[in-house]
Amino acid sequence: MGAVTTDGTVGKALSVLEQVASAGRPVRMRELLETSEFPKPTLYRFLQTLTNQGMLSYDPEHQTYTPGIRLVRLAHSAWSQATLAPIARPHLETLASTLREAIHLAQMDNGQVIFIDKRQASTQFATLAQAGQVAPAYCTGVGKAMLAFLPEAEREHALRQQAFLKYTDATLTSADELLKELDEIRIEGIAFDREEHEDGIISIAAPILTPSNRVVGSISIATATNRHTLEELNAFRPDLVECANKIGTEAQSWQSPSHP
Repeated sequence: MGAVTTDGTVGKALSVLEQVASAGRPVRMRELLETSEFPKPTLYRFLQTLTNQGMLSYDPEHQTYTPGIRLVRLAHSAWSQATLAPIARPHLETLASTLREAIHLAQMDNGQVIFIDKRQASTQFATLAQAGQVAPAYCTGVGKAMLAFLPEAEREHALRQQAFLKYTDATLTSADELLKELDEIRIEGIAFDREEHEDGIISIAAPILTPSNRVVGSISIATATNRHTLEELNAFRPDLVECANKIGTEAQSWQSPSHP
């Protein structure tokens, strides 16, 4: 875990909530304690408070914690009000049905990619990204598509948030390398993930721009290299860009949380 938060009791409780949620499965207190920034009595107190408030659910038989129903309700409300998903969903469904590929919708938060939705017409290939998943921006197609079209000041801030860890042999590991590719993406209008985040996984992505050229998200098709080549993905470019443009047009009056 990172350094202890300076946002008081609320911030500390939220960090515990995020720790439980990010586990992706029921988790015991002793597991949380192994990576917690808090001593056992403090961690237990936060877990109890979050459980009492319905933000966490406790299974006494297995002695595990999972996200609570109240948190699910809040998440659904956030999905409806603070994301592009309701605007984008019918367009994603149409594109997924047309191409018979999984289409991913992503937005950016503090330099990181958050996958907001996924529409899939076929179950023949299960893609990596799921709604709620967080990924780096510098080595994903959706992330680079958004970075390329951010205003300069926002792009510089987002770049400062990138760790530039080397996930694969293809990962770009410096801001200078990435900036050169972002220049190309602005010209081409699309971005590729060339096995940069995970070996064997590639994608093509398009930014979602409003008519005033405000970037509000991106969409992508991700697949395995044993299923498609980059050249084959590129054949989907016209349909992908058209879909992104339709979403962007409808999102003209939508205000993302980072654009009050």
